[in-house]
Amino acid sequence: MMDKLLRVLLSPANWCGLGLATAVLILKALNLIGFAGLPLAAFGYAAGFVAGGLWIGFPKLAGPMWEDALEFTDEGDAREAMNRALSGVRGLVEYNPENRLPASLQAKALELCKALESLLAQWERSKGALSLQEGFHARHIAISYLPDALKAYLSIPAQYASTRVLHDGKTAQEIFRDTLVELEGKVKQLADDLAGQDAHAFLVHSRFLHDKFGKPTLLQAPDTPSPQEAPDAKL
Repeated sequence: MMDKLLRVLLSPANWCGLGLATAVLILKALNLIGFAGLPLAAFGYAAGFVAGGLWIGFPKLAGPMWEDALEFTDEGDAREAMNRALSGVRGLVEYNPENRLPASLQAKALELCKALESLLAQWERSKGALSLQEGFHARHIAISYLPDALKAYLSIPAQYASTRVLHDGKTAQEIFRDTLVELEGKVKQLADDLAGQDAHAFLVHSRFLHDKFGKPTLLQAPDTPSPQEAPDAKL
């Protein structure tokens, strides 16, 4: 029962419904909608859920719950799509179905989610821009690479994942940890790229200000003799 409820809560259709209902509640809070706000919010959730289900897909109540919870699409605004995917991944990792994720892997996956969320916030306020290829990587780490890696790992029985050596003397747990570390390294590289562009813009602006105001022309009063040097006054 809990798995089915979680499927619904983490489904894209539910996020669409919540988004539309929240928009209505915001309008009510701004006094743009009267007493009809609450019924409209409920109607908005239902409409958003159905629209999201038809557009992205309704939650599936059969099979492993993470199959549906980790399905995301790269449509519409890239940053909104990334936020939806990160919310879904974070919710599933925190729920940790059947305790398939040991504490160390759970913490590492949440760290990657946090790093991606920080990158998104930095991206929003940055004066710089990611290249087309870097932007592609940023989107797909959140929407595809991380969810797909987590889905593939969760499909392996827990005992098998922790004990059976798969490649280069490593178990599935160790390989998944390496994948998370690699993705986190790429996210850090993208964040450093944006920070470098912002630092360069700051340096250019600082040099402009220095050139403009660093060596101002001082207006000096004409030299006047001191009282000791002044000629004797004539009687």
